[in-house]
Formats: sequence, C-alpha cells, structure tokens
Amino acid sequence: MPAARGVPEARPGTVRVLIVDDEPELTELLAWAVTEAGWRPFLARDGRGALTLARGCAPHAVVLDWMLPDLDGLQVLRRLRYEDARLPVLMLTARDALEHRIDGLSAGADDYVTKPFSLQEVMLRLGGLLRRAGAERATAADGPVLTLGDLVLAERTRQVQRGGEPIALTAKEFDLLAFLIRHPRQVLSKAQLLAAVWSSAFDSEGNLVEVYIYGLRAKIDKGRAPMIHTVRGAGYVLRAADDGT
Repeated sequence: MPAARGVPEARPGTVRVLIVDDEPELTELLAWAVTEAGWRPFLARDGRGALTLARGCAPHAVVLDWMLPDLDGLQVLRRLRYEDARLPVLMLTARDALEHRIDGLSAGADDYVTKPFSLQEVMLRLGGLLRRAGAERATAADGPVLTLGDLVLAERTRQVQRGGEPIALTAKEFDLLAFLIRHPRQVLSKAQLLAAVWSSAFDSEGNLVEVYIYGLRAKIDKGRAPMIHTVRGAGYVLRAADDGT
C-alpha cells in the first residue's frame, strides 16, 4: 500500500500506539498508518481488552472509539486517566453531536475526531499529541522496549512487566529472557542459550540452562498462562500466551 500523504515520517525509538475499535477494517487501516509513521500499533476490540493491553504495552498514545462491545469509550478513558493522567488520548467516534464532543473532552480526551474521518488529519493530530507529550524523546532516552503478548521488557532500564505487573529478575535471568524475547516462537537449543547468555558452552552437559529456565518460569508464568515452553529434545521457545502456534 503506498504511503499516505500527511502521515508523519519515521523517527528513532519505539513509540507505541494503542488503537481501540471493534471495526476490523478501520483498525487495520489505522495500524498501517501508524506503522508507516514509524510507530508500533497495538490493537484492541473491546474496552476490557484495551485496559489489559494498555497495562502490558504501556502505550505512548491511544486512539479510542466510544461505542465498544463491553465498556464504552468514556469508561475506558476514565480508567486510563486514573492510571496515567498524562497519556495522550484521541477519541475517534461516530458520535458527532456537540454534547458528545463536550462529554468526551470533559472525560479527559485530548482530541476528538468524528467518523467518517480523514486519515491524514487523524495522523497529524496524533503526531501533534505525541510531540506535545514528548513521547519520542522519552523513548529515545529509555532505550528499546521489547514486547510479546502482555510481556514487556525495557532493555536499557532492565525492567520487566507482565500484564502490567513488575517482575524482579536477576541479571542472568534478564539476559536469558531478553534473548528469548528477541527470538519469539523460535526453538532455541541449550547450546544456543549458553553461547548467547553465558558466552560459552562449558556447561553443555550440565543443567545450568534448566535451572535458569525453571527460575524464569516461576516468575514469568506463575499463576498465568505459560509463555516459556520446552520442546523435548530440541530446546525452549517463548510464545505469547494467546499464540496457538
């Protein structure tokens, strides 16, 4: 698909944009435009899913529909505002009456665009919100952020969250998880993990990798759908909890 006129050019860093709408074609169009802008889209089709995803991916901005299957957009907006008062939110909705616009802005939306909309206008407004929030500068300072499902790993600050909950890891546990998340859905052998994380194969016949995988599982997967899987005779693989492959 050719680049759209007015879509901002790519910039350094990983700016995360959460798109919340139950219309698949619309979300796919917005996701494409966000990707073309050099940002990373995260998609939710309902209010509860949006809140869960927001806690996991820590978005820099949100594009939010009003009419959702469960919680409506205003309920989602108020909860997002409660958790992060500075998060830029652009409401994109078919509700075009003046009182709806007033209600949306009063609930905490930073901007309000009605459907049908101009993609160019939406992206320019979103870019303006991000610039004012300083999201891109903050991202460049924080370093790369890696995500898989609801697992989030910040490389420079060495912080890990799953489902929005912080997880404390030892230095080697973090290095092991970082290598796994850089190779999602790939079966990695014990020798590969030893070479990448410990820079040697001195324990190729021992159980060092098994011990650290056990420790990671106890912290990452405990009480949750598992993400770290053993492939018998081959190694280990990290997959999003909802990835059936």
